Amino acid sequence: MRLTIAAVGHGRGTPEATLCDDFIGRARALGRQAGITQIALEEVPVSKLREGRARRVEEAERLARKIPPGAHVIVLDPRGTNTTSQSFAEQLSGLCNAASRDLVFVIGGPDGLPPDAFGSAQTLAFGAQTWPHLLVRAMLCEQIYRGLTILCRHPYHRA
Repeated sequence: MRLTIAAVGHGRGTPEATLCDDFIGRARALGRQAGITQIALEEVPVSKLREGRARRVEEAERLARKIPPGAHVIVLDPRGTNTTSQSFAEQLSGLCNAASRDLVFVIGGPDGLPPDAFGSAQTLAFGAQTWPHLLVRAMLCEQIYRGLTILCRHPYHRA
């Protein structure tokens, strides 16, 4: 399975981007053992449109172009489902075992995403708080790595 994080905004040169690069590198090293052949971070630019709704729509369209046909999509949203790291790992395993070809995590921009932008896509939350979008990326990258360490019985996850 190929795993992609599609996110609005560019993180180059930020501390959060350094964290993402570190955790993605670690995850790639374990990924093949868990059935993940590729892990990528795809960034799209923040919209420059003036009106908030128009910005959200434009960014959602840009993100949608990063999603391969038939991909399993999980949208990060503070109203989404909260899950444990163990459950997250089990979901990754289930998607790999179901022969899902692509898994795409979607992270909107500062204005969020239109409510129906990704139809019936699954949602995931890192709590009810609003987090900076670059930090959410780093948190997601860490959870992907943590999930893979759980699946591969690596000692990183101790809970």
